[in-house]
Amino acid sequence: MGRGKLAKFADMADNPLVVEYPMAALMQEDFPLRGRWREDFFHNPNPIVLELGCGRGEYTVGLARKWKDKNYVGVDIKGARMWTGAQDALKEGMGNVAFLRTNIEFIHRFFDRGEVSEIWLTFSDPQMKKVTKRLTSTYFLERYRQFMPDGGTVHLKTDSNFLFSYTEEMLRANGIVPDVSTRNLYGTEDRAEDCMAQLSDAAAIQTYYEQMWMERGIPIKYMRFGLPQQGRLVEPDVEIPLDEYRSYGRHKRSGLDVGK
Repeated sequence: MGRGKLAKFADMADNPLVVEYPMAALMQEDFPLRGRWREDFFHNPNPIVLELGCGRGEYTVGLARKWKDKNYVGVDIKGARMWTGAQDALKEGMGNVAFLRTNIEFIHRFFDRGEVSEIWLTFSDPQMKKVTKRLTSTYFLERYRQFMPDGGTVHLKTDSNFLFSYTEEMLRANGIVPDVSTRNLYGTEDRAEDCMAQLSDAAAIQTYYEQMWMERGIPIKYMRFGLPQQGRLVEPDVEIPLDEYRSYGRHKRSGLDVGK
């Protein structure tokens, strides 16, 4: 490990906005902040919003700057990657930002029922080979149900046609109608006046890689839907064309042309 990473890990350990918890302890006892994030960490009654797979944290910090009446928690397993956002938030004295370092598979162990009002999934790996690794799969939606209220909001912002199409089919299979859905967030054909306000939050912040995807001519897709608490969730039984390009730091995981 290079000295740069070691220095970043040291910064993360000292940063009061960063939460790290030993996995061994998590398997044996309740996480101390579970159900008490507002009281013991943020010290305010405002809604809690998660960004899962937050990477460098620029989107988490951007949201928190724009909407100060909400608390934002960026979640990722890569501590050195989150360092940028955590340092920026600390330097700016942002009291409505936290960063949680953990595998997203265990996210339901960190928040109590009804504690999280919204989730943002921004440019998640589409995981074209394995369904249970997709952050909009029923595997993960069942986890989100454990700490969101009935109808809690899920935002999906992605460059991946595969992940967007899969999510459409997953919602259709479960009778969930998205509040808003567009395959071209910044395109004029999808910016009708009646949906401009609904899309404004998603379009308000552009990440570094998002701008690079747009420069490559890849349209940004966005969807927002409410997650119901009741009913058994089922996976769609459809074939979806795989993405035809290799994204930044992302590679095809199958030699096939379609996936489910």
